[in-house]
Amino acid sequence: MKKKILIFIILVIFIIISFAFLYLFNFIPHRKYTNKDFGIEDYISKTDKDGDGIDDQTDILENVRKYIATKPKYKSKYYNTGYPNDEYGVCTDVVGFGLLGAGYNLQELVNADIVEHQSQYNIEKIDKNIDFRRVRNLKIYFDNNAISLTTDIKDFKEWQGGDIIVFKNHIGIISEKRNKNGTPFIIHHASPVQRAYEEDILEVKTDIIGHYRYWHYF
Repeated sequence: MKKKILIFIILVIFIIISFAFLYLFNFIPHRKYTNKDFGIEDYISKTDKDGDGIDDQTDILENVRKYIATKPKYKSKYYNTGYPNDEYGVCTDVVGFGLLGAGYNLQELVNADIVEHQSQYNIEKIDKNIDFRRVRNLKIYFDNNAISLTTDIKDFKEWQGGDIIVFKNHIGIISEKRNKNGTPFIIHHASPVQRAYEEDILEVKTDIIGHYRYWHYF
């Protein structure tokens, strides 16, 4: 009898741990909430760079979703065109295509900033086709050309869909969706084995080094 109870307890513990693991790593879908659920007002940018009638913040987010809808496969490659022109991409391309669709060509903009502030970037040989697709360079570019916001995810009201988030070796776009605690989901492309482009992972991340809103200087 005691043996059966022990086996039952072990089985229950295994199920709980397995469920926690699957939930933590987004194998089990997380319920999504919106700003309205937490009494947060949606942020609307005052600018519309490409003049399409959609404010920049919303435009960036919509174009990020258009990009991930193409289901790009993760692979780091060099392109003579700068932007990937096939089915592949990396984390920086989520940001790059999101901003491009809103009227901001990071290939041109980052290159111009590197030329003007080359010592900040510590780049010996400038390559316009790849420099804007490197996380380190984008971090410096956004430091110079966007409004910097809190990196504390506990201050969740300061995070809005369309914001840019930078980690030590990764970058993504903040989703307009939130988890039960109000923490936003992130839209990103991290690896070939990533199950979904939109994930609830920020509460377990300890390497956030930048949070930006891009409209500020335009």
